Amino acid sequence: MMAQVKSNKDIILDGLWRDNPIFRQVLGICSTLAVTNAVLNTTVMCVSLTMVTALSCLTVSLLRHWTPANIRMMVQTLIIAFYVIVVDLILKAYWPEMSSNLGPFVGLIITNCIIMGRCEAFAGSNRPVSSFWDGFFNGLGYSLILLAISVVRELLGMGTILGFAMPYFSTPYWDKWIIMVMPPGAFFALASIIWLCRSIKSKEAKS
Repeated sequence: MMAQVKSNKDIILDGLWRDNPIFRQVLGICSTLAVTNAVLNTTVMCVSLTMVTALSCLTVSLLRHWTPANIRMMVQTLIIAFYVIVVDLILKAYWPEMSSNLGPFVGLIITNCIIMGRCEAFAGSNRPVSSFWDGFFNGLGYSLILLAISVVRELLGMGTILGFAMPYFSTPYWDKWIIMVMPPGAFFALASIIWLCRSIKSKEAKS
């Protein structure tokens, strides 16, 4: 594969905005819909996925010259699985309550399209440092959207942020939207944020 030469600025802007995994590529939305009913759960998932993506991309890049092309995806999957297992074991050992809250979704990071996509599209043909930052900022772009969704869902559905009661939303004047912390609420919030981000992107393209 020929390496894609990208500046650090392009790597950052592509991951965070121009080629954002959620609202541009619509990847990795299983966890978007599953764990975004509480900001704390979402934050832990985002940190986990970002670190797994960055470290997997770094490792794939380091091994790219020694990985046979016909088994490269198997090797990438094993690398991703290794880092996911490490994260899962750390959570189970040091934060069992959070591990229980997230359930199987930490393990399902292995199948997240974002990680495999970045390993295949970028890390397999670029230098380690660039690959690490590409994975990191794609994970961060994913995280920003998930956190925005989780803030909306927890605030409207429970009247709290990170478990802390918010003025007005936690008073009798606000009738909590219970649907927002249920599965359909994730679809509404995700669709609204994708619409908002793409509208802004469209205006940028016209200007």
